[in-house]
Amino acid sequence: MINLYLRLYDNVWFGVACNEKRVFATAFALNQELVLRSLLRSIPFNVPFQYSEKGTFLAEQVVAILRDIYYGKDVDAKFALNIESLSNYMQEVLRATAQIPVGYVTFYGALAKAVGGSPRAVGRVMASNPFPLLIPCHRVVASDFSLGGYGGGIHVKLEILRREKRGYAKEKEIPINGRKMQIFPVEFLLERH
Repeated sequence: MINLYLRLYDNVWFGVACNEKRVFATAFALNQELVLRSLLRSIPFNVPFQYSEKGTFLAEQVVAILRDIYYGKDVDAKFALNIESLSNYMQEVLRATAQIPVGYVTFYGALAKAVGGSPRAVGRVMASNPFPLLIPCHRVVASDFSLGGYGGGIHVKLEILRREKRGYAKEKEIPINGRKMQIFPVEFLLERH
């Protein structure tokens, strides 16, 4: 059984769909109904679910981590994500996106170069990411450092990235599947906004 759990922190709703061991989806928004709708869109159709007023240990942990990521904190939390039902390509893109550290961004094209496909295909995966914040799709931007799209709104993406500013000054590369993905300090983006 999948449990849907939502919690309000400082006027922002955070939600998770999980069972005792795995996370099926996450969401956040200023509106409780939007979070619930997003979670329902991302859970498998053939698995029963229920809304829970009280969170399980895992649900409480995930929601607290979502809040911390939203507020720009460094977190080191690994959760078992239910990605097996996603296409192989989507899994590859999400795994690579998960490697982008706090304080950095990458381009849709750089991500596509690391995993294959096109920048547009990467953009489609980002738009349907069932694990926002846990898989930091907000750290993927256009090659001119414009923000691209974001389900929570461009202004929300920019605010999250502002909170992730760490004072880094140099771009670097991270290994992805035997290739390299170029990442850039979030300051490069913030200079243009």
